[in-house]
Amino acid sequence: METNTVYLTAAGMAKLKGELDQLKHVERLRISRQIAEARDKGDLSENAEYDAAKEAQGFLELKISRLEAKLSCAKIIKESELDDSKVLILSKVKLKNRADNKTMCYTLVPENEVDIKVGKISIHTSIAKGLLGKKRGDVAEISLPSGDTLRLEILEISR
Repeated sequence: METNTVYLTAAGMAKLKGELDQLKHVERLRISRQIAEARDKGDLSENAEYDAAKEAQGFLELKISRLEAKLSCAKIIKESELDDSKVLILSKVKLKNRADNKTMCYTLVPENEVDIKVGKISIHTSIAKGLLGKKRGDVAEISLPSGDTLRLEILEISR
C-alpha cells in the first residue's frame, strides 16, 4: 500500500471524512438492503439482482478502503506557517500572460480540492509546477504538454 503523504486543507479533510461517513453509514446500509431483498427472491445462482448488489458492495468497500488509506496518511496544511513571499500550495496568484497581456487568477490547491470554476488548480498541473517557488515580479516560463510555452508574470501572491 502506498504511504505517500496526502496534503489537505482543513476543509478538504472535513469533506473526505464526510464522504467516508456517508459511504460507511448510508451507502453500506442501502446495499445491504438490496442484497437482502435480492436474496429473498429465491435461487441465488440465477439471481442477477443479487449478483449486481454483491458487485456494488465490492466496489463500495474498495472505495471505503481507498478513502481510509488516504485519510490515514493525510496531513493538514497550516496556512499560517506558509511563506507569503513566494508561490506555494494554497497561494492565490494573479498572473499576466506576456503573449496577450491578459490577467488571470489561480489558487494552487491539493489534487482533491480542484475546482476550475472558481480558479482552483492542482499543484500537479504544468502551470502550478512552473509557478511554485517564484516571487512577485518573476516571469515563469512554463512548457505545456501541447508543446507551447507560456510566459506568465507574477503580479500578486496572497492567501
